[in-house]
Amino acid sequence: MTITDLTEATVRLRAAGCVFAEDEAAVLGGAATDPAHLSELVGRRALGEPLEQVVGFADFCGVRVRLRPGVFVPRVRSELLVRTALAELRTPGRTVVDLCCGSGALGLAVREKAPAIRLFAADSDPVAVACARDNLGGNVFQGDLFAALPATLRGHIDVLLANVPYVATEHIALLPAEARLHEPRTALDGGADGLDVFREVVSGAAGWLAPGGLLLSEITEAQAGAAGAAVRAAGLIAGIVEDEDLEARAVTGRWPQLPGATGLR
Repeated sequence: MTITDLTEATVRLRAAGCVFAEDEAAVLGGAATDPAHLSELVGRRALGEPLEQVVGFADFCGVRVRLRPGVFVPRVRSELLVRTALAELRTPGRTVVDLCCGSGALGLAVREKAPAIRLFAADSDPVAVACARDNLGGNVFQGDLFAALPATLRGHIDVLLANVPYVATEHIALLPAEARLHEPRTALDGGADGLDVFREVVSGAAGWLAPGGLLLSEITEAQAGAAGAAVRAAGLIAGIVEDEDLEARAVTGRWPQLPGATGLR
């Protein structure tokens, strides 16, 4: 059945259980090219596909991020990572890496506010890499964590954004169906305690960070103690940043070595 107006779209979305049916109908209506296209988009959303994947974009932290089906949808809480990164980027020419970048949303949002940075991004998922290239252009690499990055970045990364998967494996089943069925498990599953990938990143971070460089990674409240311990074990100075309004928190790890200082590298 062809949907001819937003009222029909709202009714169908509400019947499918969409809590914000009217708002979503308006977004779908804006993305549709004609009634037949609107019917197709509403049908996809009614079957549970994330709204952002259906329309092909997400509005995140003041920028519009292009999305492809099957790519992790940026969350509002990740704005904390962007704000924390920007506080480190008061001088031009700094090097930023968006590791486990997904769509590249974090790097895109940081570059929007700090256009003079040198931005690099990487992900192991080829679909995510293609999506990140849609958003960022060049300097997007495919591979496993640091192995994907150019070797010339060693010791030169000023801000390392690593929004790694951090959901504990046993909690995956508790996630909304939108995430479980339409986002790659590799972007969600962080192992037994949710910190497996984080530990891999932090164990190699010191070799890639510039003197005074900062690692940023999103975590849950329950993970703060273990994440901080992993940061300290890697020789970095650990910290936690939080935003109650966003219900967000991140662990930070700063490489303390300064030019001329001694220390393991």
